[in-house]
Amino acid sequence: MTDRPLTGVGVLVTRPDHQSSELIDAIVAAGGQSIEFPVIDIVPRDTNRIEADLADMQSPDVIIFVSANAVAHGVRWIASRNSIIGAIGSATKKALQTAGIRVDICPDAGSDSEHLLAEDALSNVAGKTILIVRGTSGREVLAETLRNRGAAVNYLSVYQSCTHTPAADAMKSLEQIWRDGRVGAVMIMSVAALGSMLEILPPYCRKQLQKTRLVAPSTRVIQTALERIPGVTGILSAGPGAGEMTDALVASLKGNSDTTNG
Repeated sequence: MTDRPLTGVGVLVTRPDHQSSELIDAIVAAGGQSIEFPVIDIVPRDTNRIEADLADMQSPDVIIFVSANAVAHGVRWIASRNSIIGAIGSATKKALQTAGIRVDICPDAGSDSEHLLAEDALSNVAGKTILIVRGTSGREVLAETLRNRGAAVNYLSVYQSCTHTPAADAMKSLEQIWRDGRVGAVMIMSVAALGSMLEILPPYCRKQLQKTRLVAPSTRVIQTALERIPGVTGILSAGPGAGEMTDALVASLKGNSDTTNG
Protein backbone atom coordinates (compact mmCIF):
# COMPACT_ATOMS: atom_id res chain seq x y z
CA MET A 1 0.00 0.00 0.00
CA THR A 2 2.88 2.33 0.82
CA ASP A 3 4.26 1.99 -2.72
CA ARG A 4 0.83 2.37 -4.33
CA PRO A 5 -0.80 5.26 -2.43
CA LEU A 6 -3.59 5.78 -4.98
CA THR A 7 -4.95 2.25 -4.66
CA GLY A 8 -8.74 2.46 -4.84
CA VAL A 9 -8.75 6.04 -6.17
CA GLY A 10 -10.25 6.80 -9.57
CA VAL A 11 -8.73 9.85 -11.25
CA LEU A 12 -10.40 11.70 -14.11
CA VAL A 13 -7.79 12.68 -16.71
CA THR A 14 -9.05 15.57 -18.82
CA ARG A 15 -6.04 16.14 -21.07
CA PRO A 16 -6.30 15.58 -24.86
CA ASP A 17 -5.68 11.98 -25.87
CA HIS A 18 -2.26 12.68 -27.40
CA GLN A 19 -1.02 14.37 -24.22
CA SER A 20 -2.39 12.12 -21.50
CA SER A 21 -0.11 9.06 -21.56
CA GLU A 22 2.47 10.27 -19.00
CA LEU A 23 -0.21 11.30 -16.52
CA ILE A 24 -2.08 8.04 -16.98
CA ASP A 25 1.12 6.05 -16.43
CA ALA A 26 1.91 8.01 -13.24
CA ILE A 27 -1.58 7.43 -11.84
CA VAL A 28 -1.48 3.71 -12.62
CA ALA A 29 2.04 3.37 -11.21
CA ALA A 30 0.74 4.84 -7.94
CA GLY A 31 -2.04 2.26 -7.85
CA GLY A 32 -4.87 4.52 -9.07
CA GLN A 33 -7.43 3.98 -11.78
CA SER A 34 -7.12 6.38 -14.69
CA ILE A 35 -10.44 7.49 -16.20
CA GLU A 36 -9.83 9.13 -19.55
CA PHE A 37 -12.19 11.96 -20.45
CA PRO A 38 -10.58 14.59 -22.70
CA VAL A 39 -12.32 17.96 -22.51
CA ILE A 40 -10.44 19.96 -25.15
CA ASP A 41 -9.07 19.35 -28.62
CA ILE A 42 -5.96 21.10 -29.94
CA VAL A 43 -6.34 22.15 -33.59
CA PRO A 44 -3.32 23.48 -35.53
CA ARG A 45 -3.80 26.90 -37.11
CA ASP A 46 -3.64 27.24 -40.88
CA THR A 47 0.01 27.47 -41.98
CA ASN A 48 -0.72 30.15 -44.58
CA ARG A 49 -2.06 32.43 -41.86
CA ILE A 50 0.97 31.79 -39.67
CA GLU A 51 3.28 32.59 -42.57
CA ALA A 52 1.35 35.79 -43.26
CA ASP A 53 1.64 36.84 -39.62
CA LEU A 54 5.39 36.21 -39.58
CA ALA A 55 5.91 38.15 -42.81
CA ASP A 56 4.73 41.32 -41.07
CA MET A 57 6.87 40.83 -37.95
CA GLN A 58 10.30 42.10 -37.09
CA SER A 59 12.79 39.42 -36.06
CA PRO A 60 12.34 39.11 -32.28
CA ASP A 61 15.00 39.49 -29.62
CA VAL A 62 13.07 37.16 -27.32
CA ILE A 63 10.63 34.36 -28.13
CA ILE A 64 8.40 33.06 -25.33
CA PHE A 65 6.46 29.80 -25.52
CA VAL A 66 3.47 29.68 -23.19
CA SER A 67 2.68 25.94 -23.32
CA ALA A 68 3.84 22.58 -24.58
CA ASN A 69 1.18 22.91 -27.30
CA ALA A 70 2.80 26.17 -28.39
CA VAL A 71 6.05 24.25 -28.75
CA ALA A 72 4.47 21.33 -30.62
CA HIS A 73 2.82 23.59 -33.18
CA GLY A 74 5.15 26.58 -33.16
CA VAL A 75 8.74 25.43 -32.85
CA ARG A 76 9.07 24.85 -36.59
CA TRP A 77 8.55 28.54 -37.18
CA ILE A 78 11.43 29.71 -35.00
CA ALA A 79 14.03 26.96 -35.30
CA SER A 80 16.32 29.06 -37.52
CA ARG A 81 15.94 32.30 -35.58
CA ASN A 82 18.74 33.64 -33.39
CA SER A 83 16.67 34.74 -30.42
CA ILE A 84 16.62 34.31 -26.65
CA ILE A 85 14.11 31.55 -25.84
CA GLY A 86 11.74 31.67 -22.87
CA ALA A 87 9.45 28.96 -21.47
CA ILE A 88 6.57 29.63 -19.11
CA GLY A 89 7.28 26.56 -16.98
CA SER A 90 8.98 23.21 -16.64
CA ALA A 91 6.70 21.26 -19.00
CA THR A 92 7.18 23.84 -21.76
CA LYS A 93 10.92 23.86 -21.13
CA LYS A 94 11.04 20.08 -21.41
CA ALA A 95 9.11 20.19 -24.69
CA LEU A 96 11.56 22.74 -26.12
CA GLN A 97 14.59 20.75 -25.03
CA THR A 98 13.10 17.59 -26.50
CA ALA A 99 12.76 19.49 -29.77
CA GLY A 100 16.44 20.41 -29.59
CA ILE A 101 15.87 24.05 -28.65
CA ARG A 102 17.91 25.64 -25.87
CA VAL A 103 15.96 27.46 -23.15
CA ASP A 104 17.41 30.69 -21.81
CA ILE A 105 14.60 31.86 -19.52
CA CYS A 106 12.35 29.69 -17.35
CA PRO A 107 11.18 30.08 -13.75
CA ASP A 108 12.50 27.51 -11.28
CA ALA A 109 9.04 27.25 -9.72
CA GLY A 110 5.55 27.93 -11.04
CA SER A 111 4.23 27.76 -14.58
CA ASP A 112 2.35 30.98 -15.17
CA SER A 113 2.93 34.50 -16.47
CA GLU A 114 3.56 35.95 -13.04
CA HIS A 115 6.43 33.58 -12.27
CA LEU A 116 7.96 34.10 -15.71
CA LEU A 117 7.73 37.88 -15.41
CA ALA A 118 9.67 37.69 -12.14
CA GLU A 119 12.75 36.40 -13.99
CA ASP A 120 15.62 38.88 -14.11
CA ALA A 121 16.06 38.39 -17.85
CA LEU A 122 12.63 39.97 -18.46
CA SER A 123 12.99 42.85 -16.02
CA ASN A 124 14.80 45.19 -18.42
CA VAL A 125 13.30 44.73 -21.87
CA ALA A 126 12.90 48.34 -22.98
CA GLY A 127 13.49 48.56 -26.72
CA LYS A 128 13.35 44.79 -27.20
CA THR A 129 11.04 42.99 -29.59
CA ILE A 130 9.31 39.99 -28.00
CA LEU A 131 7.28 37.28 -29.72
CA ILE A 132 4.82 35.23 -27.66
CA VAL A 133 3.95 31.87 -29.22
CA ARG A 134 0.55 30.67 -28.03
CA GLY A 135 -2.95 29.58 -29.07
CA THR A 136 -5.54 31.88 -30.56
CA SER A 137 -6.60 33.08 -27.11
CA GLY A 138 -5.19 33.38 -23.63
CA ARG A 139 -4.32 35.74 -20.81
CA GLU A 140 -3.00 39.19 -21.68
CA VAL A 141 -0.99 39.82 -18.51
CA LEU A 142 2.33 38.66 -20.00
CA ALA A 143 2.14 40.90 -23.08
CA GLU A 144 0.70 43.86 -21.18
CA THR A 145 3.41 43.76 -18.51
CA LEU A 146 6.21 43.44 -21.06
CA ARG A 147 4.80 46.39 -23.01
CA ASN A 148 4.63 48.40 -19.82
CA ARG A 149 8.32 47.62 -19.39
CA GLY A 150 9.03 49.13 -22.79
CA ALA A 151 9.08 46.10 -25.09
CA ALA A 152 7.35 45.74 -28.44
CA VAL A 153 5.28 42.55 -28.15
CA ASN A 154 3.71 40.45 -30.90
CA TYR A 155 1.68 37.26 -30.76
CA LEU A 156 2.13 34.24 -33.00
CA SER A 157 -0.97 32.07 -32.71
CA VAL A 158 -0.20 28.52 -33.84
CA TYR A 159 -3.14 26.47 -32.55
CA GLN A 160 -6.69 26.71 -31.27
CA SER A 161 -8.23 25.05 -28.20
CA CYS A 162 -11.74 23.77 -28.80
CA THR A 163 -14.17 22.09 -26.43
CA HIS A 164 -14.17 18.36 -27.09
CA THR A 165 -17.42 16.70 -28.08
CA PRO A 166 -17.61 13.32 -26.31
CA ALA A 167 -19.50 10.41 -27.81
CA ALA A 168 -22.84 9.62 -26.19
CA ASP A 169 -21.57 6.27 -24.89
CA ALA A 170 -18.54 7.98 -23.30
CA MET A 171 -20.87 10.35 -21.45
CA LYS A 172 -23.07 7.49 -20.30
CA SER A 173 -20.08 5.44 -19.17
CA LEU A 174 -18.59 8.35 -17.22
CA GLU A 175 -21.85 9.04 -15.41
CA GLN A 176 -22.15 5.39 -14.40
CA ILE A 177 -18.56 5.34 -13.13
CA TRP A 178 -19.27 8.44 -11.07
CA ARG A 179 -22.55 7.02 -9.73
CA ASP A 180 -20.61 3.92 -8.67
CA GLY A 181 -18.37 6.16 -6.55
CA ARG A 182 -15.26 5.47 -8.57
CA VAL A 183 -14.17 9.08 -9.24
CA GLY A 184 -12.16 10.48 -6.35
CA ALA A 185 -10.17 13.20 -8.09
CA VAL A 186 -9.95 15.27 -11.27
CA MET A 187 -6.78 16.47 -12.98
CA ILE A 188 -7.28 19.79 -14.80
CA MET A 189 -4.54 21.80 -16.50
CA SER A 190 -5.97 25.22 -17.36
CA VAL A 191 -8.85 27.61 -16.90
CA ALA A 192 -9.93 26.90 -20.48
CA ALA A 193 -9.98 23.16 -19.79
CA LEU A 194 -11.97 23.76 -16.60
CA GLY A 195 -14.57 25.74 -18.54
CA SER A 196 -14.83 23.05 -21.20
CA MET A 197 -15.19 20.32 -18.58
CA LEU A 198 -18.02 22.15 -16.85
CA GLU A 199 -19.68 22.66 -20.22
CA ILE A 200 -19.70 19.01 -21.29
CA LEU A 201 -19.97 17.00 -18.05
CA PRO A 202 -23.35 15.35 -17.47
CA PRO A 203 -25.36 17.27 -14.83
CA TYR A 204 -24.96 14.51 -12.23
CA CYS A 205 -21.17 14.49 -12.63
CA ARG A 206 -20.97 18.27 -12.54
CA LYS A 207 -22.81 18.29 -9.22
CA GLN A 208 -20.50 15.60 -7.81
CA LEU A 209 -17.49 17.86 -8.38
CA GLN A 210 -18.49 19.56 -5.13
CA LYS A 211 -17.36 16.39 -3.34
CA THR A 212 -14.27 15.82 -5.45
CA ARG A 213 -10.58 16.69 -5.21
CA LEU A 214 -9.44 18.84 -8.12
CA VAL A 215 -5.72 18.98 -8.85
CA ALA A 216 -4.28 21.82 -10.96
CA PRO A 217 -0.82 23.31 -11.53
CA SER A 218 -1.89 26.95 -11.23
CA THR A 219 -3.39 29.09 -8.47
CA ARG A 220 -5.52 30.77 -11.12
CA VAL A 221 -7.12 27.45 -12.07
CA ILE A 222 -7.72 26.61 -8.41
CA GLN A 223 -9.26 30.03 -7.72
CA THR A 224 -11.53 29.75 -10.75
CA ALA A 225 -12.61 26.26 -9.70
CA LEU A 226 -13.44 27.47 -6.19
CA GLU A 227 -15.55 30.26 -7.65
CA ARG A 228 -17.44 28.01 -10.06
CA ILE A 229 -17.75 24.81 -8.02
CA PRO A 230 -18.88 25.48 -4.44
CA GLY A 231 -17.47 22.84 -2.09
CA VAL A 232 -14.76 21.50 -4.38
CA THR A 233 -11.41 20.67 -2.80
CA GLY A 234 -8.68 22.45 -4.75
CA ILE A 235 -5.18 20.96 -4.68
CA LEU A 236 -2.29 23.01 -6.04
CA SER A 237 0.42 21.01 -7.78
CA ALA A 238 4.03 22.19 -7.86
CA GLY A 239 3.88 22.07 -11.65
CA PRO A 240 2.13 20.54 -14.66
CA GLY A 241 4.29 17.43 -14.88
CA ALA A 242 2.72 14.00 -14.44
CA GLY A 243 4.78 13.27 -11.34
CA GLU A 244 4.03 16.65 -9.80
CA MET A 245 0.28 16.31 -10.36
CA THR A 246 0.19 12.78 -8.97
CA ASP A 247 2.38 13.67 -5.99
CA ALA A 248 0.07 16.57 -5.12
CA LEU A 249 -2.93 14.24 -5.04
CA VAL A 250 -1.08 11.71 -2.90
CA ALA A 251 -0.01 14.43 -0.47
CA SER A 252 -3.60 15.65 -0.23
CA LEU A 253 -4.89 12.20 0.59
CA LYS A 254 -2.29 12.00 3.35
CA GLY A 255 -3.38 15.40 4.67
CA ASN A 256 -0.08 17.04 3.78
CA SER A 257 -0.58 19.42 0.87
CA ASP A 258 -1.63 22.89 -0.32
CA THR A 259 -5.37 22.23 -0.27
CA THR A 260 -8.20 24.78 -0.44
CA ASN A 261 -11.90 24.15 0.01
CA GLY A 262 -14.61 26.11 -1.73
